[in-house]
Amino acid sequence: MKKYVLDSHAILTYLTDQTGNNVVEALLLEAEQGKAELLLSVINLGEVAYIIERRLGRSQRNLILMNIEVLPVKLIDASKDLALKAAALKARYAIAFADCFAAALAQWFGASVLTGDPEFKKIQDVVPVEWLKKS
Repeated sequence: MKKYVLDSHAILTYLTDQTGNNVVEALLLEAEQGKAELLLSVINLGEVAYIIERRLGRSQRNLILMNIEVLPVKLIDASKDLALKAAALKARYAIAFADCFAAALAQWFGASVLTGDPEFKKIQDVVPVEWLKKS
């Protein structure tokens, strides 16, 4: 079964109906059918939460967080080991720390990161990256 780590870019693309949301929708359907496993770090969930709250306010953030909870996505806590793996990536690559959690999670589970964030180009030789394509 194919495994994917959704970064905040992928989640926001889906939630805000941006270009590439069809890729996320297709993977959500595959996950519902048991054909794919989708993972999300709590760090990336937090990133989604603050971005939505800044743009739309706290009540919309709370509504969106409830909607995320019903998606066929496994939420992964940030353990000490995962945090240190992310820190090692941050030490070597000039990418956002939240992105390091997505990459570390992908390494941990043997998954690909699903994103449209160009920062991941810097580490695509370290972790497989699946790029959101235009609808």
